[in-house]
Amino acid sequence: MTETLHRPVRSFVLRQGRMSKGQTRAHETLMPRFGVAYGDEKLDLTQLFGRTAFKILEIGFGMGDSTATIAQEHPEKDYLCIEVHTPGVGSLLKYTEEMGLTNIRIIQHDAVEVLQHMLSPETLDGVHIFFPDPWHKKRHHKRRLIQSTFVTLICDRLKSGGYLHVATDWEEYAIHILATLRAEARLVNSVSEYAPRPEYRPLTKFEQRGIRLGHGVWDIVFRKA
Repeated sequence: MTETLHRPVRSFVLRQGRMSKGQTRAHETLMPRFGVAYGDEKLDLTQLFGRTAFKILEIGFGMGDSTATIAQEHPEKDYLCIEVHTPGVGSLLKYTEEMGLTNIRIIQHDAVEVLQHMLSPETLDGVHIFFPDPWHKKRHHKRRLIQSTFVTLICDRLKSGGYLHVATDWEEYAIHILATLRAEARLVNSVSEYAPRPEYRPLTKFEQRGIRLGHGVWDIVFRKA
């Protein structure tokens, strides 16, 4: 099993993004309540959320609007959400407060290191990775999040029957993701190739605009055998 995955190249570049006053206030006042500090100890997810429920990992939630919608529409499930960019974390915290959500916790850190050091094997019921950076230039492909070592690590953390759902609007990246997930022996595709968009994944404004312009979106859903 992959417990010592090395990460010399990261899939993100930290930028000093601008934050609104609301995002800044939310980050300062709500992280103590909904945030989880990165550390080397394994999390007890049942204790963290205070209940026994399906545990879903959301990786790279952007500004958090889709994640908040998913959590609101599925209050019976718990969502551990990872993002490195502070404006996005502040935005999701703001949504969490405004929508009265109690089933969200946030870790502001690199997802690979969180999976390695904070999550125990076979503890997740699902993993969502929606619209990861495609790093479309060939020389940047090494930065792509979806690589075989990362998929193996996710597989280790998924329960039997748990699922991995990746969505992208870059066809070339979709082809790469499909091939990478097919290469993991413990994963089985939920369909023959690309899946219809599951009802739990809301359409983003960006995605709706793309659909109107004829752009494609590819959902890829595999389950652990």
